[in-house]
Amino acid sequence: MGIFKAMPATIRLQWGLWILLLLLLFFTLLPEDGFVQSGAYAILNTGFYGLVVYGNISFLYPRLFLKNRKVLYIFAAVLGLLAVSLLRTYSMMWVYNTFFNLKPHPEQVTTMIFVRNVSGLLTIFLLSFILRIFIAYFVLKRKAEEMQQQHAQTELELLKSQVQPHFLFNTLNNIYYEAFREAPRTALLIERLSEIMRYFVDESPKDKVNLSTEINFLENYIALEKIRVRHEIGLTFIKETDEDYRIPPMLLMTFVENIFKHGIDKTSTHNQITVTLLCRNNHLVFNTRNDLPRHPVASGQRGSGIDNLRKRLVLLYGDNFELKTERSDNHFNASLTVPL
Repeated sequence: MGIFKAMPATIRLQWGLWILLLLLLFFTLLPEDGFVQSGAYAILNTGFYGLVVYGNISFLYPRLFLKNRKVLYIFAAVLGLLAVSLLRTYSMMWVYNTFFNLKPHPEQVTTMIFVRNVSGLLTIFLLSFILRIFIAYFVLKRKAEEMQQQHAQTELELLKSQVQPHFLFNTLNNIYYEAFREAPRTALLIERLSEIMRYFVDESPKDKVNLSTEINFLENYIALEKIRVRHEIGLTFIKETDEDYRIPPMLLMTFVENIFKHGIDKTSTHNQITVTLLCRNNHLVFNTRNDLPRHPVASGQRGSGIDNLRKRLVLLYGDNFELKTERSDNHFNASLTVPL
């Protein structure tokens, strides 16, 4: 019983139908043929019916009819029915004459018996289409239930993912208020960190965000990165844009991230960074310029950020963008132009 319950619903349905048919044949034949003979005939007939049904719905129909080979399908179906009918006729007659016929002269196969077997199997052949519809229905129903379950699981995971950041944001707010009393500058950095994390949670999954949101994210990131550098950084951020424009999130991040990963000399007091964001002819032009450190930072991943950005730009804009990087003896320049 446990094995039966572990089967898929469609398999259980088919087993149930065949067992029901077997019992129906057995009890129909039982009054005339007795227990043993009725059981043998019921098993034989059920086996031949199964051969016709699954020969059609599992072999002929998907391999011929569904592949638009309908003439060959009809020919194969007719030939198959005749072959199975002939096999069934002689099998049934052999079983009867061998085990149950008490007469000295065995009965012979007649045309009438053969025709009756053909007509019976033809009916089963036609009924196989109904079984196929039932199977397709239950398969579709199972897939719909699985999709519904996956959807419910996704909603649950989404709720979990929302609860965890909200807990973190509330905790950061509490820390912010505690820090504000003792160290206002530290509190400001906590606030910037909170805004960055909120950007990742709320804005980065979107297709597009307001340019003002992206600028605020960059400013917060720069402020947090500056505290890691011992000496003050000379930063110029020029913005001549309409901040209501919308762009894909994290589009401008790579240039700024590369500056702090590869373009800052932490021992120098003369780090200079210029960031320019302009709107020209319905295009967004983003430029960064930074001094090169005297001792470059060794990194096996150097350049991968720009390569990944280029791949993303191709997906977003096709060839309708311009990405350039230029390195001189003392400076590194990067420029990105995309349509608005």
